[in-house]
Parts: sequence; structure tokens; C-alpha cells
Amino acid sequence: MIALYTVMEGVIAFFLITGSIFALIGSLGLTRMKDFYMRLHGPSKISTLGVGCILLASIAYFSLLDAGPSLQELLITIFLFITAPVSAHMLSKSALHQKLARDPRTRGNPQELQEEEEHSIEEAPQGDSKLP
Repeated sequence: MIALYTVMEGVIAFFLITGSIFALIGSLGLTRMKDFYMRLHGPSKISTLGVGCILLASIAYFSLLDAGPSLQELLITIFLFITAPVSAHMLSKSALHQKLARDPRTRGNPQELQEEEEHSIEEAPQGDSKLP
């Protein structure tokens, strides 16, 4: 029985240390990146993984303490992993809609950030329209 507690303490310590390292890396990424699009990756991916590891350590600890799985932490973990990508997607779409400037090192050339060409009536391309 003592061996089980020792192994579980090792697993809990591993998840706590791993989660702390991921949260630290995500925080550093948030402060060191140059533009909004790059900064979005730190909290949305790495920090979510860090908080997820810490919640897994909490699940393991309270399962060991109460001799049963802890449903509250499991629901928090599921909710976190569902809402973090959705909120990051909504933030990036609103940034594209607002046409936030991007750093030249940001990869990709989204269509939303490209300059739209204005055509006058004479220069407007004439297509095969069925309308009179």
C-alpha cells in the first residue's frame, strides 16, 4: 500500500512540474512574441496544456485522498479543453476583421489582410451577366 502512495506521489509531482513548465513557457511566449497573431499561441496552446497537467495532478491527488475519482476537476479540464480553442479562434477572427497589423515574420498571407482593389465604374471588370 505504501508503494502505491509513493508511485502516485511521483505521478502527481510529475504532472505538477510539467504543468508549471508549460505554463511558464506559455507566459514567456505571451511576453516575447512581437504581434497579436504570434502572442495568441502562448496562452491558447501551451498554457492550456500546462493548466491541464495541473488539473490532472489535482484529479490524481483527490482520487488518492478520497479513494474515488474527482468529477469536478474532470469537468473543469473538459471545459478548458473545449473553450480555449474556440476563444482563440474567435480572437484571431476578430483581429483579422479589424485588420490588425502583423509582423513580417508572421507566416502566411491571409486574404483578410490583403489590400482590396477599388475599381471605378469604367474600370470595373465586365462579366457574362444574365441581367439586362
